[in-house]
Amino acid sequence: MFMKARIIITPKKAVVDPQGITVRRALAHMGYDGVGDVHVGKYIEIDLAAGTDPAVAEATLNEAAHRFLSNPVIEDYRLEIQ
Repeated sequence: MFMKARIIITPKKAVVDPQGITVRRALAHMGYDGVGDVHVGKYIEIDLAAGTDPAVAEATLNEAAHRFLSNPVIEDYRLEIQ
């Protein structure tokens, strides 16, 4: 059985997100009303090898997301394994 891991990385709510501000302004300028805050992040999808232990994969990818894939000072991440 093959599994996929998805890591969604977004700026922390307290961090100024220039890309999000630009997207929000562009949407308003184009007539898309009702848009609140916008946060631009990263999406990483990883195919896990057959037979990978889900618990080991979760621990390993959590460590990788915290140490390498995201900047924990200014970003939050969410890991999903399916």
